[in-house]
Amino acid sequence: MNRTWIRAAGLVALALSLSACVTVFPKAKPATLYRFQGDVAAVGPAAKTRIGVARANGSFNGAASGDRILTVTGPEVAYVAEARWAEPAVTLFDEALARAFNANTGAARLVTRGEPSRADYSLRLDVQRFEADYDHGGKAAPRVAIDVHAVLVRASDRAVVGDELFSVAVRARENRVSAIVAAFDAGVSQLLGKLVAWANAGVAAG
Repeated sequence: MNRTWIRAAGLVALALSLSACVTVFPKAKPATLYRFQGDVAAVGPAAKTRIGVARANGSFNGAASGDRILTVTGPEVAYVAEARWAEPAVTLFDEALARAFNANTGAARLVTRGEPSRADYSLRLDVQRFEADYDHGGKAAPRVAIDVHAVLVRASDRAVVGDELFSVAVRARENRVSAIVAAFDAGVSQLLGKLVAWANAGVAAG
């Protein structure tokens, strides 16, 4: 699978013909667009009382937050060539998070920004890792690795009731873009399932 390595750009010499203009840069092949859903199925009985949880400002790994699919091979970082996320990864992750809480039947309910409902808790998420790791070499199927640090804070007294690092790793079935995207989808689903269950337990106990 071809990948585009991050390197410093060199100087480009432009040649101009006296009789006509020449296009120096060749036409780029259009990138295939992908997305991950990260859907989480509702599990368990519905909670009698729903407790509002507001999304606090968090962060997303800068190299992975855009629409390019980040890969790592040892110390080298690269993006998958001719393939992009349909939207920035940070946007797709936020949409998946909202869907996971919408499907949730537990106590925690994600309060969206601008919603007049009162939130009893705030949830900060820092996506520290979101990449396809070629841990067995550049030709083998990579492992999608996602790390998210979550902090749950009670609004009434600003007490931290939960502080957890969630990590998932899903091996792609083969070294193909479609298989890598499927591994990202599975990884996001697994991580959000754990996160929502943790939030339910936190607000119920807090």
